[in-house]
Amino acid sequence: MISRNFYVQIIFRIVLLVIAALGAGLAVASGYNFLAGVCVLAIIPIVFNLIRLLNTTNRKMSYFLESIQNNDSTLIFPTHISGKPIRELYEGLNKINEQIKQLKIENQQREQYFQTILENVGTGIITCNSKGFVLHANSAVRRMLGLDVLTHINQLDRINRALFQAVQQIKPFEQKLVSVTSERGTIELSLKATSFKTQTEELLLLSVQDIRNELDEKELDSWMKLIRVLMHEIMNSIAPITSLSESLSKLFTIDGKLVLREQIDEKTISTTARGLGVIGEQGNGLIQFVESYRKLTRVPKPDQKIFKVEELVNRMKVLYSSLENSDRVKLAVVVNPPELELFADENLISQVLLNLLKNALEALNGRTDGLIRIMVKVGKNNRPEITVADNGSGIPDEIMEQVFVPFFTTRENGSGIGLSLSRQIMRLHGGSLQVRSVPGKETVFSMIF
Repeated sequence: MISRNFYVQIIFRIVLLVIAALGAGLAVASGYNFLAGVCVLAIIPIVFNLIRLLNTTNRKMSYFLESIQNNDSTLIFPTHISGKPIRELYEGLNKINEQIKQLKIENQQREQYFQTILENVGTGIITCNSKGFVLHANSAVRRMLGLDVLTHINQLDRINRALFQAVQQIKPFEQKLVSVTSERGTIELSLKATSFKTQTEELLLLSVQDIRNELDEKELDSWMKLIRVLMHEIMNSIAPITSLSESLSKLFTIDGKLVLREQIDEKTISTTARGLGVIGEQGNGLIQFVESYRKLTRVPKPDQKIFKVEELVNRMKVLYSSLENSDRVKLAVVVNPPELELFADENLISQVLLNLLKNALEALNGRTDGLIRIMVKVGKNNRPEITVADNGSGIPDEIMEQVFVPFFTTRENGSGIGLSLSRQIMRLHGGSLQVRSVPGKETVFSMIF
């Protein structure tokens, strides 16, 4: 061991010093002055040798530590020397140096590996400091923005003002959507931010993703769902009208010619009247369907004001008590904090909340242990939430994504526009309406502002 041999050499020299000092002291005490002088002279080379040993070791250790501090791994200590303690020390320092070099190589390889991953992912990555200097921008984000080099976020101002402001104002764990129009066309960018600290500063990691294709696919999918619903409803109304019209037409024609007045009897007139009545009913149903669609597409712009959520919930409790069968289902309310306020259109939010209460009440029809819970809280990222939960049968997974599709309904007398209208109102407020359900246990609708 390096330390053992080194300590042995030091202890050996100290023992010699002690012996020489004791010898000098005894010689002086016994009157042997010559012998005392010899002992003193012997102390001098021992002390010099001890100092030389310590200085050599300290000097080499200092060189070694300085090389580490300067990231210099080329320092090699000679091992072909006679002194065993120093030789073993040098061998140990060389091994440590070799391990440090190996760690540096591994770190460089790991860094190159992650760098390659970042350069090849489809998501844009920007790392910048608090002063806006960009420490890293991968090829994906440079390609999206049409830049060869990105060194400061001020460069984004020349590309798109809205993008620059979004990047400048975004906070950790926030998400923003920005539409960027350039000579190459329009792209929809999703920005997500997170922060992390290094030894010297705090950095912002920004992911940038072009979601234009995803939005186009969702928009097309929404249109297809809406068209299928419209076709279904219109065909259900038109088909009986067409069939009845053909049947009634046959009552008044024979071989393509109109029948004579004398050939029309009371039965024909009665059948015609009933058929026209059915046609009228179907026509009125179609008109009501179109009117529902007009209502869905003409949501008024929110008249936003500050109001207390607790007062809104208290009004909902009064309205709930007036609903049919509300006395059979218990309503529980929790508002935390009680002083929570919203900046929104109170009438439109009341409409959404009342619609959710009606749906929950109908979902519990026939149950004796029905319970509806209204919970008001501050959720993630300090965003207010109002949730309406019921312990009904839940929503099957296969229709979960369809509950917000216009005119989709599972109820016999449902219009299918309540949830669609409610989600649209929440979006006009910059929020969202979300649903989660556990079949057989509960369904929870969340209004997130």
